[in-house]
Amino acid sequence: MRRLFPVPVPAPAETSAETSAETSAETSAGPSLETSIEDREWALDELADAYAYPEPPHGPSGAYLRANMVSSLDGAAHHDGRSKPLSSDADMRIFGVLRGLADAVVVGAETVRREGYRPARAREAFAERRAALGQPPAPAIAVVSASLDLDFSRPLFTEPLVPTIVITGATAAEERVGAARAAGAQVVFAGAGPSGRVDAAAVVTALAELGHTRLLTEGGPTLLAEFAAAGVLDELCLAVAPWSSRGTRSGS
Repeated sequence: MRRLFPVPVPAPAETSAETSAETSAETSAGPSLETSIEDREWALDELADAYAYPEPPHGPSGAYLRANMVSSLDGAAHHDGRSKPLSSDADMRIFGVLRGLADAVVVGAETVRREGYRPARAREAFAERRAALGQPPAPAIAVVSASLDLDFSRPLFTEPLVPTIVITGATAAEERVGAARAAGAQVVFAGAGPSGRVDAAAVVTALAELGHTRLLTEGGPTLLAEFAAAGVLDELCLAVAPWSSRGTRSGS
């Protein structure tokens, strides 16, 4: 895995003896945050370049799986059932960039239900970049569900720009598989065991076989843990909100 931080920029050259002395003292103790990091909003193209997937994607499956998650200081992944209250405007900007780069967004069924997932939308800012890579205008949403306990009348299944993918286990009920397909979803089986569980490593392989090699998972935490335990998670983008799960803000 790798961690990305703002790129340090050199401090402007100082001319006065007093400032030079201060700079020398600062250098000996290490540069201050104010002088070593540029305080500005990154353009979308800059962020897209910083978070660009490796080409070609590496890994045994030929795909690259990135996770994007937000957590409170005490480790909660949601507040009042949703993750958005924990996210800042900057977090949501990164969220949009990561989606704009992905072939498919992988998400667990419980997160789909809690968050009211909708289809990913096309964004003009990423249109040229996606076209150059042979990607459709928006990523597919890939929902992982062993039970297929999903509402297939929702826009996620009936109104996607790119057909939604439903990933399930070998023992999924035929009637639920039929309902998913009738709604326009593409059903993929990942996991052949009698337990009916979906195999996390098989999810990545199955999506790669469909041509989705730039993968982004938005959780929830159970699915993220399964990907990590299976050894198929390549990168974690984690935002930590200055809040506890009870909605109280941490002091400085």
